[in-house]
Amino acid sequence: MFDGLGQQAVIHIVVNVFFIGVTWWALQSFRFDLFVKEPKGPKAKVLMIIVTIAIAQLVSQFFLDYFYSSQMLRYLFE
Repeated sequence: MFDGLGQQAVIHIVVNVFFIGVTWWALQSFRFDLFVKEPKGPKAKVLMIIVTIAIAQLVSQFFLDYFYSSQMLRYLFE
């Protein structure tokens, strides 16, 4: 029983870190300088990190929900 939980935890961590990286990479093309006073300041950097984590959380949660739901489909016909 606990082996499955450990595997799910590893998958969850890997997917979250992957989507944080992808989101950070994608947001590099977004022009934050249009929305903040000092785009090179520490507040803008913290905002970029928070936005990255928030978007990555939403995307990874969607991906993990879809993945786990598709794994449960095999129990539909049992």
